[in-house]
Amino acid sequence: MDAPFNSTMLFILMLGFLVLLTKGLYILREYERGVIFRMGRLAKGIIGANGPGIIIIIPFIDKLVRVSLRTVTMDVPPQDVITKDNVSVKVNAVIYFRVVEAENAIVSVEDYYYATSMIAQTTLRSVLGQSHLDDLLAKRDEINADLQRIIDQATEPWGIKVSAVEVKNVDLPQEMQRAIARQAEAERERRSKVIHAEGEYQASQRLADAANILSQNPAALQLRYIETITNVAGEKNSTILFPVPIDLISPFIKNANPPNAAPQSGESSSS
Repeated sequence: MDAPFNSTMLFILMLGFLVLLTKGLYILREYERGVIFRMGRLAKGIIGANGPGIIIIIPFIDKLVRVSLRTVTMDVPPQDVITKDNVSVKVNAVIYFRVVEAENAIVSVEDYYYATSMIAQTTLRSVLGQSHLDDLLAKRDEINADLQRIIDQATEPWGIKVSAVEVKNVDLPQEMQRAIARQAEAERERRSKVIHAEGEYQASQRLADAANILSQNPAALQLRYIETITNVAGEKNSTILFPVPIDLISPFIKNANPPNAAPQSGESSSS
């Protein structure tokens, strides 16, 4: 009778030991930490502090809560925001954060993931509501930096470190999109007119310089005139009419009528 009884007791003890080992032995990965509560109070494991590695706790007395230290990527749902210049937009964002103090993340807040999401949504509406629409579209980096700083300060007591906040999409009303399109078109037209006026101004300057050079050298003007005639003659026109400058034929007129020439017969001299 003693042998079967001893075997049964040994089996029961081994089974109890396996149950205790299952309840009291934890293996935490490199990115995990364990928060241990002993009779409701924070405590350390019997072997190992809070991880990683093997953690042994007292079964039915200690309770272990796993906490991941990896960076979490959270989408902030689209928020209806009224900017400082009274434009209604819908904005969503993404936030990157991680737990740096596991005990504070469990003890200081009920659900750090949900709490971080809520503080990100309220901060997004608050910061963007103080910005103009042009700043929201053009100064995205500055707004992201302000969001990251404010959210990080709010979550610091919870043992949460916010590494980055990025505004993803800014959805504008159809009326505002058309207004921005008209504004961009007007800006491009203004630049086109300015460039055209600048070209006209530079061309007039070059023409004035050319006129000054030609006025100082009449021979250059005659060469330019001859070049123009050559270009016109190159066209296959049947008739070409052009004026002849008096400067070109004045030498021939002087040779034809010398100043000391005798008067012709039949002309009476004045008495």
